[in-house]
Amino acid sequence: MAENIMRSTRSEQRSFIETDPESHFPIQNLPYGVFKRPGEESRVGVAIGDMVLDLAALEERGFFEAAAPGATPLFRRPSLNYFMSLGRPAWRRVRAIISRLLSADEPRLRDDPELRRAVLLPQASVEMCLPAEIGDYTDFYSSLEHAMNVGTMFRGPENALPPNYRWMPIAYHGRASSIVLSGADLHRPRGQTRREPGAAPEFGSSRRVDFELEMGFFVGPGNELGRPIPADQAAEHIFGLVLVNDWSARDIQQWEYVPLGPFLAKNFGTSISPWVVTLDALEPFRCAGPEQDPPPLPYLRSEGKQAFDIHLEVTLQPAGSPLPHVICRSNYKYLYWNMCQQLAHHTITGCNLRPGDLLASGTISGPAPGSYGSLLELAWRGERPLQLPNGQRRSFIEDGDRMVMTAWCQGDGYRVGFGELTGRILPPLDPSIP
Repeated sequence: MAENIMRSTRSEQRSFIETDPESHFPIQNLPYGVFKRPGEESRVGVAIGDMVLDLAALEERGFFEAAAPGATPLFRRPSLNYFMSLGRPAWRRVRAIISRLLSADEPRLRDDPELRRAVLLPQASVEMCLPAEIGDYTDFYSSLEHAMNVGTMFRGPENALPPNYRWMPIAYHGRASSIVLSGADLHRPRGQTRREPGAAPEFGSSRRVDFELEMGFFVGPGNELGRPIPADQAAEHIFGLVLVNDWSARDIQQWEYVPLGPFLAKNFGTSISPWVVTLDALEPFRCAGPEQDPPPLPYLRSEGKQAFDIHLEVTLQPAGSPLPHVICRSNYKYLYWNMCQQLAHHTITGCNLRPGDLLASGTISGPAPGSYGSLLELAWRGERPLQLPNGQRRSFIEDGDRMVMTAWCQGDGYRVGFGELTGRILPPLDPSIP
């Protein structure tokens, strides 16, 4: 009942900036991002419809003085890291000010044409930047269906899951320096592969580049070295979520992953979406996740509904094709290990997380073949190639293929969305070019 009331209240929110019911950025969302005007330095803004609200310009006019006294500047910065560090009370005070300022019955911005021109900019007129200075990046392996699928391919169904899978969130430490923003294209990586068991490896371009449908969250205040974050306090350290494409070279990965896991197969690039959707915006869409059996150890137990009903889609558009083709529809709620458990496990040793660190979910696959979050699964290791409408087939990504990911929560007459995450795989760089 309380959830229904909350959704109804959210659906009644209106902004003087009109948005389509299928817009990802209504007043119910208000995601944060970092943008640049031509010839100016980057700063923090909020998406509303097809506009960007310039928070730095509003701050200069005194709109946020009561939100975080003494903490200035909040938004004339090249990243969200400082704002992330302030914690949930400050985040909520700022969100309340922005929501009120954009509401249909608030005249301060609505009825001031000069102020509107100064602080509201078309998204098409600005350049989006990485939302955070990402110090560290960790990628989890939290989808049970994905783990079962991959394990079945390589070890058979009886040994699909490693013995620790249902006891703890498994992860690897990724490469923060090669995280790129949506729209950045990546070159096909080179490395060692081995085509047949027992054969000598060969060096060359990966023949099995893949996408991985994921979501990630940015850490807020973080913790001191030696002081773990309990699972029931983890949400206070989660600023918001973005879409993640953890590009993978499967043939390089298969040869290198024993004994220490992914390395070169993952470090050539990870793409993220530009707008960070906060937990407050996602709250009406909170739901129960999968039953965890056996029950987690006490430090991993998190009470209540810890998943979110977020619809996910992936399209593939071959080079020269006018239309993308939907190849996956999944949902964030399928993840076996939730964000609070991921963060609690990451810090249980005393590892210190810092503002702007990115923790990704791992590939999100659902129970049906059309919900598998990678080509490795969708084409089942190349044994069942996907048939595209233009007559082409895909087992793995080919040069020129454009991948697009999108995600949204569906409310009553509105959506809370993440926009799009796009990227193409280009031919490998000529090694003779420095």
